[in-house]
Amino acid sequence: MTDHHCILVLADQLDWSNPALAEARPGIDTIVMAEVAEEANYVRHNRHKIVLLFSAMRHFAEDIQARGFSLRYFYLHDKLPSLAAAAHQALRETGATRLRLCSPGEYRLSSEMDAWADRFGLPVDVLEDTRFLCSLAEFNRWASGKKQLRMEYFYREMRKRHQLLLDQGDPVGGRWNYDAENRVGWRNQQPIPPRPDIAPDKMTREVIEEVTRAFPDNPGDLSQFRLAVTHEDAADQFEWFCQVALPSFGTFQDALVEESPWVFHSLISMYLNCGLLAPLVVCQRVENAWRDGHCSLAAAEGFIRQVLGWREYVRGIYWLHMPEYAQRNTFSATRPLPEFFWTAKTDLRCLQVALSQSLDLGYAHHIQRLMVIGNFALLAGLDVKAVCEWYLAVYVDAYEWVELPNTAGMALYADHGTMASKPYAASGKYIQKQGNHCKQCRYNPGKVTGEEACPYNSLYWHFIDRHKDVLKTNARMGLILGNWRKRAADEKAAIVGWADELLTKL
Repeated sequence: MTDHHCILVLADQLDWSNPALAEARPGIDTIVMAEVAEEANYVRHNRHKIVLLFSAMRHFAEDIQARGFSLRYFYLHDKLPSLAAAAHQALRETGATRLRLCSPGEYRLSSEMDAWADRFGLPVDVLEDTRFLCSLAEFNRWASGKKQLRMEYFYREMRKRHQLLLDQGDPVGGRWNYDAENRVGWRNQQPIPPRPDIAPDKMTREVIEEVTRAFPDNPGDLSQFRLAVTHEDAADQFEWFCQVALPSFGTFQDALVEESPWVFHSLISMYLNCGLLAPLVVCQRVENAWRDGHCSLAAAEGFIRQVLGWREYVRGIYWLHMPEYAQRNTFSATRPLPEFFWTAKTDLRCLQVALSQSLDLGYAHHIQRLMVIGNFALLAGLDVKAVCEWYLAVYVDAYEWVELPNTAGMALYADHGTMASKPYAASGKYIQKQGNHCKQCRYNPGKVTGEEACPYNSLYWHFIDRHKDVLKTNARMGLILGNWRKRAADEKAAIVGWADELLTKL
């Protein structure tokens, strides 16, 4: 008699390269999928993310059945409390002798699943997630013995391993990194192309209605839901990016733009992170676009670095250091998260735009996340755990493996410098240089104190002053600290005093 297995497919593993599906047997094994309260509620998830995952799951379930597999699908209205409960019920219903699944992307689930075999009384095979381009064992070997784990050097190894943008083993163009060419600020230089809308189909409309009822207090304006929920639609969206937006992507990828939340970005991280697109495929497509003369080398390299380098690197950092990583707090930041993080009611225009996009759409590009929202949180000393939870909740592409290193490590420098070589702290002058928000703002980025002064300015120097003992050990902060020391005592006192007044109003 053939053993019957249950194969659990998680919401962020919706592709046939999932190793748990690789040896699935139609007509024998049962594939299990579940919309459960615990996963929907462990943070205040943006409704765009919940709709994306539930609708993508239901569409993938149709594909599973079309390929002849037995499927046990638990809907949100079935009210199962957890993935463990769903797996256990499916095992009981089917009489399966074994449970198989792909390793989850978050430590909390991985540690919980370690106890499942004893809990269920049968073997539970948790298979390595082979959908990433660097295995955790490979990353650990690369990291072993290194004092500093800089992404740039990891990225070069990944370029060589996957033969991307190489010319006889050397980087095309003679350089590995063209980031310096991808930092142009926005001054309305050219039209921003309208993106093709994806009209929600009947299944997605039903999910939108269910999520609206079930999560009335979560962020997310679902009247603006425009995400792909199938592999085909995600591929079409990416192809549009390659043909239309990619040529301008590199130039303006760091720009802060009043007119558009999307600018020229690819908007594919949410699809990569749930399995609707494959990382190597998108990198190869962009390389081919450059080789065909469709975009600059800087644009192609900048895109590939984000996917092949940064995405793989943050995952490696996460699993290398968890669970201790989540407890780090370099600057002992504990100030409560302001309410306007959930309402976007602030008169700082750049912050208001970034927060509104994040809450309404579940999206903001990397400079908005790092240098507007993250920078503010860093300068104000906001509680690290609260900020990380907020990022995990509001973004459609957020899972802890990618969110925690990006937020705690890059935005907040809370990980003792594991990822970043210095804090990404900046004054209002940076924001003014990168975009056109300041023209719509009541604050003046040229002033440091007073009612018209941009709050980023005094908060920046307040941050430098209160953490000077920690920062003086960082060679890259020497010039800034020297400039602060040279200021007159009364000037420094006025700046710090004004920042203190701002912080009391948070």
